[in-house]
Order: sequence, then structure tokens, then C-alpha cells
Amino acid sequence: MPRDPSQLTKRQHAQYFATNLILRGVFGCLNCVPYDKRVPLMGAVLRKISPALGYHRRIRNNLKHTFPELVEPEVTKICHDVSDNIGRVLAEIYAGQPFWTRAKAAQIQGDSFQTLIDAQKAGRPAVLITGHFGNYDAARSKLLQMGFPLGALYRRMANPYFNEHYVQAMETTGKPLFEQGKRGMIEMVRHLRKGGVIAIVSDLHTYGGEEIEFFGKPAMTSLVPAELALKYNAVFIPVYALRDQNGLDFKIIFADEIPHSDPVTMTQAVTQDLETQIRQHMGQWFWVHKRWKVKKRK
Repeated sequence: MPRDPSQLTKRQHAQYFATNLILRGVFGCLNCVPYDKRVPLMGAVLRKISPALGYHRRIRNNLKHTFPELVEPEVTKICHDVSDNIGRVLAEIYAGQPFWTRAKAAQIQGDSFQTLIDAQKAGRPAVLITGHFGNYDAARSKLLQMGFPLGALYRRMANPYFNEHYVQAMETTGKPLFEQGKRGMIEMVRHLRKGGVIAIVSDLHTYGGEEIEFFGKPAMTSLVPAELALKYNAVFIPVYALRDQNGLDFKIIFADEIPHSDPVTMTQAVTQDLETQIRQHMGQWFWVHKRWKVKKRK
């Protein structure tokens, strides 16, 4: 899907405009609702409108590709859970302070958090890898509020209407943000060289990446995070913000540090770690993404 709005077809413009209009209207209506009711309400709303947005069709296609043995009730439940979580994430990112307060209170689990602390004390940079799981921005907010010099890489959304205000909402949580591309890469490398920490969401299809097995199927995956960790001697740690059962709070999970070896091996390890987390919480991963695409053969 083209990222440049000028490359969109009239039909794509119309679809994106309508989707953004619906979501902005929902946000506006919910702004006056208290946070602890707004978040689950947004989850419920997205569960209702997800079929019209095409989310259920994408989720079902991905599950059929990776878990063909699932029976219909299981598939339906995952469709509803994923839609609910996405709705909650949107409400939280746009909520500002109430969300930051919840993120600040999140408990951190995992010995590799101490690895991050030790690296920062030694002036060593860190590359934190996550996925569209739980609310990935809760981990960023938590670490920023703890004083870590954390920058995040993001990919511009295909929907230009939604992307503009979404990035603005992300920036209120904290900066710097690095947009994927030449300029963003230069800024991110500069941040790493200073001993900073970067967070990268690495579970999207990447043209020019490497085929890495994900749920038993090849998925084009970027090697750049691992390459950066190797080049700048940064610690390489998977981090996740798992949503609690109450739907409002989080646990920040620091998985075991990925040892330096080579980019493919390191990327395989972090992809496998994400898969392990998803298998335990199937409804918290964004199954709506087109993660598995056929590699174009020459």
C-alpha cells in the first residue's frame, strides 16, 4: 500500500476518509466519558464496527493461514477480542494523562530490565523490540516516565487522514519519534550513538526484509533492528505491554536479552519470542495486519 497520499486511488482516498471520519466521530463522542468507562466502551464500539472496517475478514484470513485447525467459536472469539483490544488501544493513546498514569503504575517483570539499567549506566545504547501486542505504547510511556532516553521508530500509516492526528497523539506521550525512512534512520542512529534507547515495533511485513518463520509460515521481516544492535553494540531486548484481565492496567514484560550473533539468528529469536507471547494471549495481538504476504519472485 502506498504511503504517499498522491499515489492513492480515488477509491482508497474515499475508504480512508470514511474510516477516519467514523473513528474521529467515535472519539469525539467518547471524550466526555470517564476514562475507566471510555476505554471498555471504545473496545465495545470497535467490536461492533470491525466487520464494516474489514477487520474480521483480515483476522480470519490470517488465522486460516496459521491456525487452520481452529473451530468457528474460537475464531469468532479471537475476532472480538482483537477488535476490543484495538479499540482500547486507540482510546488510551488519545486519552493522555489518564493513560500515562496507568502506564506509570504498571509492574515491570523480567531480569533483563536490570540489563537495560546496567547498560544505561555504562553509557551503552539499547534496542528494545516489541510488536502490536497489548498496548505497545504503555511500555514506552512507562520507560519515558522513569527517565529513560527512549525514542521510537514508527511507520507512517497507509491512511493519511488518520495518520496525521495519530502521530500527534503519540507525540504527546513523549519524543523523539522517528518516522521510518532515510531521515528517520539518520535521527535514530544519532540517538543510538549518544547511548540512547530506541523502541521498534518489528512485526509488520517488510519489503526487502528476510523470510523469517512466524507461526510456521514465512513472513518478510526487517533485519534492521538486529543490525543496529550489532553495529552500535546495543543490548537487544524484547519488551511487551501485556493488558491485565481488568482491561485497563498493564504488566511490562522484559523477555530475556537476545545475545549478539548475526542479524538473521537474532531476528529469528525475537520473532519466536513474540510468537510465544501471542500464543498465550491470542486476542492481544493485532491479527488485522497483512503480516504474511507472498514474496515477489524475480
